Amino acid sequence: MTGNATVSGHTTNLSRGGLCASLAQPIPTGTAIDVDVVLVFEGDVRSEPLRLPALVVWCTGVDDGHQIGISFRTLDAELAEYLGLFIKYLDQGGPKERMKRDMPVDDRFR
Repeated sequence: MTGNATVSGHTTNLSRGGLCASLAQPIPTGTAIDVDVVLVFEGDVRSEPLRLPALVVWCTGVDDGHQIGISFRTLDAELAEYLGLFIKYLDQGGPKERMKRDMPVDDRFR
């Protein structure tokens, strides 16, 4: 969410530091936003959203849409723990069958 507007997108790239999202419209670099991260399961079942404070650090046009780089702002201990649970779930295979990874997600982004 940005201001009073809500913008929907998707990502397959989530880490403790931020994410890269694909959107239909751009969001200017430097914009402070709140990001609702939602896990999507089979049958279009969705988790409760995890709302995280963030900052748009880059935005570029791609095909007919845009990709934006989002850096999470300082998270309190509870939000950081919930984000860690989301990442752990995704790292263990998530809602869809994924390639097995040799390293935990925390070791890949140091």
